[in-house]
Amino acid sequence: MLLGILFLTIQSAPISAQTKVSAFAQAVAEAAARDAEVAEFYRGNGYQPIWTGTQAQDRARRAALLKALSAAGDHGLPDYNIAELKARLTSVASLRDLGRAEVELSKLFLSYAQGVSSGILTPAKVDSGIVRKVPRKNGADLLAELVGSDPAGYLKTLPPKSPEYARLMKEKLRLDRQLANGGWGEPVPANSLKPGQAGQSVVALRNRLIRMGYLSRSASQSYDATIQIAVQQFQQDHGLTADGVAGSGTMDEINTAPEKRLASIVVALERERWTNFERGKRHIWVNLADFTANIVDGGRVTFTTRSVIGKNIHDQRSPEFSDVMEFMVINPTWNVPRSIATKEYLPMLKRNPNAVSHLKLIDSRGRVVNRSAVNFNAFSAKSFPFAIKQPPSSRNALGLVKFMFPNKYNIYLHDTPSKSLFGREVRAFSHGCIRLSDPFDFAYALLAKQTSDPEGTFHKFLNTGRETRVDLVDPVPVHLVYRTAVAPAKGRMNYRRDIYGRDAKIWQALQNAGVALGSVEG
Repeated sequence: MLLGILFLTIQSAPISAQTKVSAFAQAVAEAAARDAEVAEFYRGNGYQPIWTGTQAQDRARRAALLKALSAAGDHGLPDYNIAELKARLTSVASLRDLGRAEVELSKLFLSYAQGVSSGILTPAKVDSGIVRKVPRKNGADLLAELVGSDPAGYLKTLPPKSPEYARLMKEKLRLDRQLANGGWGEPVPANSLKPGQAGQSVVALRNRLIRMGYLSRSASQSYDATIQIAVQQFQQDHGLTADGVAGSGTMDEINTAPEKRLASIVVALERERWTNFERGKRHIWVNLADFTANIVDGGRVTFTTRSVIGKNIHDQRSPEFSDVMEFMVINPTWNVPRSIATKEYLPMLKRNPNAVSHLKLIDSRGRVVNRSAVNFNAFSAKSFPFAIKQPPSSRNALGLVKFMFPNKYNIYLHDTPSKSLFGREVRAFSHGCIRLSDPFDFAYALLAKQTSDPEGTFHKFLNTGRETRVDLVDPVPVHLVYRTAVAPAKGRMNYRRDIYGRDAKIWQALQNAGVALGSVEG
């Protein structure tokens, strides 16, 4: 029985009960001293045991914690090495050891509780573009909640309750099992294949699609219509142009190792824990890796549009964070960010003062500057004294509407005159803001909550040609996320390319923290 000898030496020793309590309390205080939250909890409960006592509730807590720790790998958390933990606990032979064991169990509980509820990593330490604030409960509060609850039931409340988290866990366990049974078989030995071809490479493609679940068992040795449909379905699930041709890009995704897909799922579980908070009954969900922006009502996507995100270069990648959309601006003026004004436009103006003539130079008093009176070569990026603006028009870089959730990163959603980019598979072309393919429809969907004629209301302001702010009566939470692995309610897993390399960094950090895929073959 676990901890069966934990109290044997202690209870049989000829020491007064008061002395035992005092010695135990001293041992707990010493062991907890380096952890402020654990120390706070034990000061508050008078250094009483919650794990190592002989009461039924202490035994129940130990059993519930060990059961939760043994299943931590299902969540993509580190291995807590239960066998070693049990060995350490059963070797307790003194009150000092007992106090240390008590505190060790509390620290293990907090490691698990905080990890499974809000993640084991600090996002911004992994990548400076992940500026998300992750809610983290105070350790003393978590311990107090545990003590006041049924332990097994309480531990079950800690992981995210989102349907996506449950689906990701289910897919992780399924892929774990498939990897143990050989994974998806051998990669396809071809750079590309197309309908009508035949031979061993097509057979390898067929076999891999069967193992992936895209194709029923078949003996076909040619790239026939059945394989073409399977490839199209695969392409749709991986954000590729669904033409049914296994070109080089599609083949790269088909040949991606299942271990890498499993790592993406583990990263997605960590990311889901970072957003383990109330997202809003109505909210906007922008998946940067999927190049989409969705409006979600009551857990159901009610509107979706393609998006363009920041370029994959330093200081232009779109950041990840959550905020609240408060208003839209119809016929917006583009106030050119200083970084763009000095890095891109100032060199052009030095070469030709009449360059970018659609933009206006504004001085510190708000007056339009006559370019012919300015010697642009006299200024550096640091000393450039003007603001640059583009008045409202159909040629405006922001298009005809922008959607504002004021934030220190100067990121927002907006229209664009560059519509052709929405036809690309990879849509990373902006300076960081999110461009929408269907901004008018997006605006109608938002306004539909506050007017019976959203389209008419929008165009009434649009037709004036004047910049107009329209407040949202009910502000809408906005979440800019980055998910390369998504588990839809129906259908197969969806995967996207790690365009910014952020998930690779997260996976490395998770491994450094002790997360592993386990011992598998494939």
